Order: sequence, then structure tokens, then C-alpha cells
Amino acid sequence: MRFEGTATYIATEDLMVAVNAALALERPLLVKGEPGTGKTVLAEEVARALCKPLVTWHIKSTTKAQQGLYEYDAVARLRDGQLGDARVNDISNYIVHGKMWEAFDTADGAVLLIDEIDKADIEFPNDLLLELDRMEFFVYETKETVRAAHRPLVIITSNNEKELPDAFLRRCFFHYIRFPDTDTMKRIVDVHHPDLRERLVQAAMRVFYGLREVPGLKKRPSTSELLDWLKILEAEGIDEGALAKVAGGGLPPLFGALLKSEEDVAAVRHIGTRPGRRRGR
Repeated sequence: MRFEGTATYIATEDLMVAVNAALALERPLLVKGEPGTGKTVLAEEVARALCKPLVTWHIKSTTKAQQGLYEYDAVARLRDGQLGDARVNDISNYIVHGKMWEAFDTADGAVLLIDEIDKADIEFPNDLLLELDRMEFFVYETKETVRAAHRPLVIITSNNEKELPDAFLRRCFFHYIRFPDTDTMKRIVDVHHPDLRERLVQAAMRVFYGLREVPGLKKRPSTSELLDWLKILEAEGIDEGALAKVAGGGLPPLFGALLKSEEDVAAVRHIGTRPGRRRGR
């Protein structure tokens, strides 16, 4: 099995190398990068390319590692016991499978996405070390060991909100998705918006990359936001001429698709230079 990108996902050479290295090493692939650079979509496209089911575990600040393995629903068992339900005699009826168990049970292997791991408590990654190493865990209530029938490809994403423990990092193959250069971005745009006028795309990309260079932005516009912006420019009938007017300074049309805070809007409005041109030229 090798990943070589898909018709709907433009993967750079170094990203394909990282995915295939994780497959060969049977190690989790830890993917970092700016929000909106396609980390989550990568797992979806890898699963599609390898013809594997995708199991997605979205991490929140309250997520515990145990939830990815299984949970014992003691409340439901107590309720059923009070009602005289015969199911209470088999404790396995109250074991709720987590996402890792679901991935382990997949007959021909799966792609397991652990999305935004840095949102969880700092101990969360350490609590999964053994399970990620051995691809097994013990269910204390039923005294059984759950093992992966086929080792899943684990893809873990992080937005770098928290530092991850060294012991966890040591077990992963790491890749940072660099922000696309203009040539790669053009290929991405062509995949998602194949019918857009070339001049509109070129003008929009000049404005977009100019905005990313404005000093002091809290959140620079991302790939996904460029794609959204192009879609709405087309829907509203805004042409490249309107974007060319931004060359004199100020905010581009429909800037709310690109700028996500009042501070960033003020910074672009205040800069007074061409957001569609590299600074210093």
C-alpha cells in the first residue's frame, strides 16, 4: 500500500513520503500545520486512496483517553437491574466501544484519525502510549484483551496549541504541512474550482498572499478560507477588476471570508499599502 495523493487532494512529495513512511514503520503519523491547511482532510483522502474505512475521533478539551478505548455504563446497568432486565447478568452489554476499539475491530484495517490532539489535557497523549505501541488494551470489567486484527494507520493532527510529551513524540513519524506556495495553491484551487476564470483566480491569489504578509495579523487567512472566498466572489459576480482596486490599499471585497477578527480587519485597513503586492516592492 502506498499513498500517492488523490484526484481531489493535492499532496506534495514530502507529504506523500511521510504517509508512506508511517505505513512502512507502522507508526502513528503526527501532522502539524496552520489551521486550514488540510490536516483533517488528509486522513479522509488517505483512507479513500487505500480503500480503508475511516474512523474519526474528534478531540475536545474534556476528552479522556479511556473514552477512545471503551466506557462502562454503570448507570444503565443499575437502571436495568432495578427493572429486572435479564441483560444485567452479562456485563458486556454495558461496555460501550470507543473509536480505537472500532478501528481495531475493522476486518481489513482502517485509518484512525485522532483529530486535534493538542486540545486535550497534557496527560492525554501519555495515556495512549501503550495502546498505540501494542495496538491492544485490557478491558477490566470483562477480563478480556482487545487486539487489532490488522494494525490501523493512525493519523494524529495538532494545531500546536500545546506541547506534546517527548515520550509520545518518540513513537510518531512527524510531518509539518508547510503553507502552499503559489504554484501548489493554484493546483489546489483548480481541483476545487475548475471552472473559475483564470484572471479572477490570479487576482484573488495576489490579494490573498498580500494579506498573509500584513504585519501583526492574529490569524493569517488559510487555504480553506481562500477556497471559500473564491466561491463567494464567483457567486456575487465580483470580477478581477474589483480586486485590482484593492491595489491602492484597503480591504478586499467580502473580506469576512478571509479575516476573522476586528483587530485583523483594522490592521489591513490601517496598512494603507497594496495587500495584493509583496511588502517592500
